[in-house]
Amino acid sequence: MEQIPSSILLIDDHPMLRNGVKQLINTVNHFQIVGETGSGIEGVKLALELDPDIILLDINMQDVSGLEILRYLREKNISSRIIMFTVSDAKEDIITALKTGADGYLLKDMEPEEFLISLKEISIGKVIMDNAISHIILNYLRYGEEPTTPKIHDVSLLTPRENEIFNLLVQGLSNKLIAKELGIVESTVKVHIKSIFKKLNFKSRMEMTVWYLQSKE
Repeated sequence: MEQIPSSILLIDDHPMLRNGVKQLINTVNHFQIVGETGSGIEGVKLALELDPDIILLDINMQDVSGLEILRYLREKNISSRIIMFTVSDAKEDIITALKTGADGYLLKDMEPEEFLISLKEISIGKVIMDNAISHIILNYLRYGEEPTTPKIHDVSLLTPRENEIFNLLVQGLSNKLIAKELGIVESTVKVHIKSIFKKLNFKSRMEMTVWYLQSKE
């Protein structure tokens, strides 16, 4: 059976970079660019309309901050995997992005081959961080402040079908693989994921998976 390409939306206000990324992505068969824009406002509209598998989002947009776009899309419980693709290696940007619900953080100066490898891993459900910033994340996880009011994640709120999908999500399966595993269409999986995020108070797959692994220790 032929693999369905993962859909990608590119939100970045640098036309030359967008063109370069598109050309690079089009060299492989795993992905399909379904939309692109240099406007943050237009990017939000496209994200909600297209509901792509992956969103590559720049932080430093001219009209709206990428972090604000990320926050808004997570509030809308969009099921897309949102990857920050930026030049910023500032600790504040990295931590804010992860706390707001980013599923990954990649720097624009990474090698093209590494970028494509990262995209492939993202498409199958893995959480991806640029090696250059991994130490910042590790230090934050080790020494960062705990939230004053812990979030409540009550799995008992899930329906039986949502619970099935939750267990597959924390194993790192993509929407397509979950749909195949359960014998349902991908659009149905996306609806359930939105409900799971809302019921369990999670902003991203990363946050949910980290919580799940810690709860099993």
